[in-house]
Amino acid sequence: MSGRLWRSALPTLRTAAARRLTSTKIAEGAGQRHRGTNSGSSPIEWRFPSRGLSGGSSTVDLSEATPEELRKVIADLQAKLNRAESAAAAAGAHAPFEQTLSPEHIPKATKGEVLDEQKKKCVTIVELQKMRDAGTPIAMATAYDFPSAVHVDNAGVDVVLVGDSVGMVVLGYDTTLPVTFDEILHHCKAVSRGCRRPLLVGDMPFGSYEVSTAEAQRNAYRLLKEGGMEAIKLEGADPARLETAGVLVKGGIAVMGHIGLTPQSYSTLGGFRAQGRHSKAAVELLESARRLEGAGCFAMVVECVPDEVAHALTDAVSIPTIGIGAGSHTSGQVLVYHDLLGMMQHPHHAKVTPKFCKQYSAVGSTINAALMRYVDEVRSREFPGATYSPYKMAKGELDLFNAQIGRAPSAAG
Repeated sequence: MSGRLWRSALPTLRTAAARRLTSTKIAEGAGQRHRGTNSGSSPIEWRFPSRGLSGGSSTVDLSEATPEELRKVIADLQAKLNRAESAAAAAGAHAPFEQTLSPEHIPKATKGEVLDEQKKKCVTIVELQKMRDAGTPIAMATAYDFPSAVHVDNAGVDVVLVGDSVGMVVLGYDTTLPVTFDEILHHCKAVSRGCRRPLLVGDMPFGSYEVSTAEAQRNAYRLLKEGGMEAIKLEGADPARLETAGVLVKGGIAVMGHIGLTPQSYSTLGGFRAQGRHSKAAVELLESARRLEGAGCFAMVVECVPDEVAHALTDAVSIPTIGIGAGSHTSGQVLVYHDLLGMMQHPHHAKVTPKFCKQYSAVGSTINAALMRYVDEVRSREFPGATYSPYKMAKGELDLFNAQIGRAPSAAG
């Protein structure tokens, strides 16, 4: 076979072999190898996990195979499949390939892979707008690392915010102000590796976009290019923030706004206080929402605002509004991961946990109980015990070992 034909045949043959390997689901035991050799060529090797015929998909290494070797793999597997199907038919059972496609054999989602067809579709700003227009509530949550990203992805969350709240719930700061851009970028990278479906939004931390629009652009581009984000969020709707938002949008960056209680400005607001409680302030919030929409924002967070004000604000704009402590009439809701799961168990967290946050679990208590049990079992030497001490010396070696170090022979040796 000529070099050109050989190269052109490889992708097709490798794909066919891989598909055949996946469809047959042959279980030969973890680490077991099957080799088929061809004269003058290196051996081909493929491996199968220790699962039954209807278990998970096989792992295949065909990178060094020649076309002839790949044809042999396909022929060999086809013969095995035919034999298995014949045996199944004789026993009146389903064919193996049919079994692998039945619902009970579909593998569970792992590492952010959501198997439900509707959940597989990646969320974009266009999809969010469609949800808003259709009246479908948008579910948004924060995430700060790979595990939390996988959890929110598997749960079907639509938008994931890598928020500067990481400072308070992960890094131990009293406020969000100390959070640096590099810290946010670090967490964005981790979250982007764990999420597949949700729209990923990175928070611009305090001091990363106020100095100039040029600096804001540089940092926003880094969140997208290095952090794996698909949009950024910035707080406020004053003329400087609006200018920054407009520049970012014109530069090709999707921007989510944030009005109401803006934690980065808590010192100028007099603390973490609800906003829009008086008519003048409520009207100003509504105008701020309109200005953010005019600047090109695709959505906005509305935080700690009376339900009636958030309702009027949502009606006044045509882009999605995501409420947090803003009642039930916004286009969607967002909560902090640690807050909604009840993960934190210390006085500081109890003091600052917002009134609007519903805890859907008590993960923190579960974690504490498990850790306390672990400590108790270590102290009492209940753990690891024989159950979790699986590694044994080869027969006769223990006595040799004891003799070499001068210990008395073991009765079990």
